[in-house]
Amino acid sequence: MSTERNGTIFNAGFALAVALVLSSIVMAWAITQNKKSDQTITVTGSARKRIKSDLVIWRAGVSYQGSQPQDAYKSLTDGISRIKQYLVSKGIPEQQITISSISSTTLHRKDNDGNDTSEITGYSLRQEAQVRSEDVSKIEKVAREATELINQGILLESGAPEYYYTKIADLKIEMLAEAAKDAKVRAEQVAKSTGSGIGSVRQARMGVMQITAADSNEVSDAGINDTSSLDKDITAVVNVGFAVD
Repeated sequence: MSTERNGTIFNAGFALAVALVLSSIVMAWAITQNKKSDQTITVTGSARKRIKSDLVIWRAGVSYQGSQPQDAYKSLTDGISRIKQYLVSKGIPEQQITISSISSTTLHRKDNDGNDTSEITGYSLRQEAQVRSEDVSKIEKVAREATELINQGILLESGAPEYYYTKIADLKIEMLAEAAKDAKVRAEQVAKSTGSGIGSVRQARMGVMQITAADSNEVSDAGINDTSSLDKDITAVVNVGFAVD
């Protein structure tokens, strides 16, 4: 009877020990799974594409001075008229040419310290012609050759052409999608190296677009929108956090 009672106690104790071990294993697994589900892999994905500008804006101005406003105005209107004729002769349609309003500055005699006095010595008038065209190569060529006007007595102030890409809004969507794909590939590689996988997206943040001159490594926190180069690179960046499976 004593032996039977001892056997019963042993069996009960053994069963209890097994149950405690199993519950510990289950609890450890649950904790491990919960910790794993809380883990996040955060990566940065990027995409870059070369684009060619499809719009150019070029500005050229003239300034004239005279002792009287009428004198400066006469020279100015003659100069701006000849600039417009020159542009049209180069095959630029009139509707692509915009003439600005006239800006004027009153000139004063300087004192010995270089400061303006109240004495008026003359007037300076300035006006500008702006060309806005999709024929980028033509305007680029005209801008280089426009110094010919200087030989005709026109004091031309030619600005550098500004180059733009008009389909940038649609391209941004495409570039962000490519950057997100790149982020996913990077996250999968990181997870694989630790024997894990990635799950759903936990968070995503879009970086600023960088539109730089071709092959430039310039970066700005506020973003860059280069207008000095015909060929440009557009770079999109996204930061994405993935759950770890």
